Amino acid sequence: MSLSSACRRAVAVTAGVTALTLGLALPALAHVTINPGTAEQGSFTKVAFRVPNERDDASTSKIEVTFPTDHPLPFVSVKPLPGWKVKVTEGKLPKPVTTEYGEITEAVTKITWSGGKIEPGQFQEFEVSMGALPKDTDHLVFPAAQTYTSGEVVKWADEAGADGSEPKHPAPVLKLTPASGEGHGAAPSPSETTPVTPTATAVAAPPVAPVAAAADADSSDGTARLLGGAGLLAGLAGVVVGVLGLRRGGRTS
Repeated sequence: MSLSSACRRAVAVTAGVTALTLGLALPALAHVTINPGTAEQGSFTKVAFRVPNERDDASTSKIEVTFPTDHPLPFVSVKPLPGWKVKVTEGKLPKPVTTEYGEITEAVTKITWSGGKIEPGQFQEFEVSMGALPKDTDHLVFPAAQTYTSGEVVKWADEAGADGSEPKHPAPVLKLTPASGEGHGAAPSPSETTPVTPTATAVAAPPVAPVAAAADADSSDGTARLLGGAGLLAGLAGVVVGVLGLRRGGRTS
């Protein structure tokens, strides 16, 4: 075999392996997913259902997302998306569910976006705000159905196997983690609390008025002592004058 033939064969094998690898990877990249994929139990969150177009000869024209009824969400709102119509469907639950907001008998069961197009090689995100998320489960499943302009419908509704293996058409899953205590409704930490009054008073500047009053008191006390001393001297002088007068009177007589 010539060197050029060997090179061509090596290139062909490499190309074949690359194509096979990409062929196996593409289906995994085409899943309908929910982003971010995690949220805290008991919180309110905003998520985006990310829908890639996995066909080369058709566009995605509709996406339907089914909401859980065993763990219904009391509050659901949708962000408008230019070029797409949105329909929020509410329905009666199989059985009432008790939450911190009371007993729920009806809830959002499905959201449908239609009228727009996701062209080949593109993706779109459909945003939803929802809560409060349940506290008694570690995940929520949102089965989705993707409709193409060719009439094909792909259902992303399978859950992972018992061994954790990924199914062919996995449903979007939102994993729920225990609340950290820093989210909605959490008590403030000691570092965030307002300082108590004694602390504020301790750093306040001392008032000036008492110092002035003390100075005035010292001044008045000194004045009083001075006047008292002067009076005492005057009294002694009077006594001396009186004694001298008596002596002079005795000599004259």
